[in-house]
Amino acid sequence: MVCGEWDVSIRRACQLLELDRSTYHYKSRRPGQADLENRIKEICQTRVRYGYRRVHVLLRREGWSINQKKTRRVYRELGLQLRNKTPKRRVKAKLRDDRKPATRSNETWAMDFVHDQLATGRKLRVLTIVDTFSRFSPALEPGFTFRGTDVVEVLERVCNKVGFPATIRVDQGTEFVSRDLDLWAYQRGVTLDFSRPGKPTDNAFIEAFNGRFRAECLNAHWFLTLDDARTKLEDWRRYYNEERPHGAIGQNPPITLLNRDDAASPPS
Repeated sequence: MVCGEWDVSIRRACQLLELDRSTYHYKSRRPGQADLENRIKEICQTRVRYGYRRVHVLLRREGWSINQKKTRRVYRELGLQLRNKTPKRRVKAKLRDDRKPATRSNETWAMDFVHDQLATGRKLRVLTIVDTFSRFSPALEPGFTFRGTDVVEVLERVCNKVGFPATIRVDQGTEFVSRDLDLWAYQRGVTLDFSRPGKPTDNAFIEAFNGRFRAECLNAHWFLTLDDARTKLEDWRRYYNEERPHGAIGQNPPITLLNRDDAASPPS
């Protein structure tokens, strides 16, 4: 050990500093946590409104043998704490590198909300869902308010009829990042693919569907009550699925591709 211009032995230096030599020679045996840090960053880049508790749940599902205290410590060291006040420039979630076009029905769904109103002026929201391969719409569900549990109820009902998708593309809306939807997706083996905040093109299929839905249905009808809206939306959904020609699938209605398991790609 060098101290100024004098060479001092480690033994002598430890005696002068009243430091135990075992402390000086100690080498940490803690395993590196670079992989854990990278995984936590990846989760938070996609699910930007997740706190450390929900990040910990996902890590445990993936097989990480760590306790919640360590997850919290690493989460805070990385500066990922959520802010109560949303900053002007929000952190952007990255697109998944393995996102590919769907090659069969029920491989990828897209889901979103569309806003409208009744004839009385009362605000109305419609949950829209579309299969990105067949263009089939499993549900158009109107309501005055929606929570995560409401979205789960709709999905459970329609999935029991047409099957469960492998992936559902959604935005960062509060209903879609809710614990209820996350738990449902985990239990059903469904992956929630989140778009980046402020990037509607990440979920272009549902944006295109919503545009047609508004032009051909919402703008063409008055809705007197919620039941009236539900009836008219269901009539249009059936027309869209069973009769309306779609250029992306050879001018056929979506119903023709819904159960065609041997289809490799939509016809040109």
